[in-house]
Amino acid sequence: MNALESLLDLLDLERIEEDIFRGLSRSAAIPRVYGGQVAAQALVAAGRTVPADRPAHSLHAYFLRAGDPGAPIVYTVDRIRDGRSFTTRRVVAVQHGQPIFHLSASFQSHEEGLEHQAGMPPAPDPETLPTAAELLPRYAERFVDPSVADRLVDARAAVDLRYVDAPPYATAGQPREARSQVWFRTVDKLADDPLLHVCLATYVSDMTLLDSVLLAHGRGGWATGDIVGASLDHAMWFHRPFRADEWLLYDQTSPSASGGRGLGQARIYTRDGRLAISVIQEGVMRVPREPGDGGTGGPGAGRD
Repeated sequence: MNALESLLDLLDLERIEEDIFRGLSRSAAIPRVYGGQVAAQALVAAGRTVPADRPAHSLHAYFLRAGDPGAPIVYTVDRIRDGRSFTTRRVVAVQHGQPIFHLSASFQSHEEGLEHQAGMPPAPDPETLPTAAELLPRYAERFVDPSVADRLVDARAAVDLRYVDAPPYATAGQPREARSQVWFRTVDKLADDPLLHVCLATYVSDMTLLDSVLLAHGRGGWATGDIVGASLDHAMWFHRPFRADEWLLYDQTSPSASGGRGLGQARIYTRDGRLAISVIQEGVMRVPREPGDGGTGGPGAGRD
């Protein structure tokens, strides 16, 4: 089974009751469940209780506790509302008898209406940029554990993710504009299932969104040990149809950091310039008290 097949299998939740699902976890670069995985699995659970002609248009989520990658996650769906145009679902993810994640998602039948969008920013063609497998090993010596580079390459093997400019770990110690861009797509073609494409974009959305916070302060991130980080909450709005197996530009900025937290906001565009998704996330961003204390956090790790 290749990496993408393994990821799709991960998102294919087991239905154990009408509105109760069970999912497993995959290996990650951090010793916790990757937050994007929990968000994507929760959206799968919600979507399987909604008619196929009502695609997801938004989600709002909170990371409550760090997930245990060695234990199954149970997702319970609450059918909040089924209206004429909109359907609302609430999902709670539970491990070891405690909630670790909470998601509210809304779905809408197709409607015609007003149309406008923010323009797509300039970015080089993704084919001109290095892959993760090419980029990460160059900076392995900067990580608190050089094996993190290999673990990150393995964790991202199902997704071709390419940075437009140097990532935070490459320029640690040099504050830059609080903006980061990456192109991404799955490494192979996907089935024509709109929910699957939305869930895969949700999976990827937690990988790099707080990079812009790090760049503003010249921090390399959890892998370099100069930040203790964890996702707190996450929101997405799905504006227009897209395919996760075609190039998407993830344009990310940070308007604020304060109180031990950093805020990232982003727009995701199709290659032909359509605004597909808006994303906002806040995360814990703490400077470690001792050198090396930042090496065990990471995206989606959950609050303390």
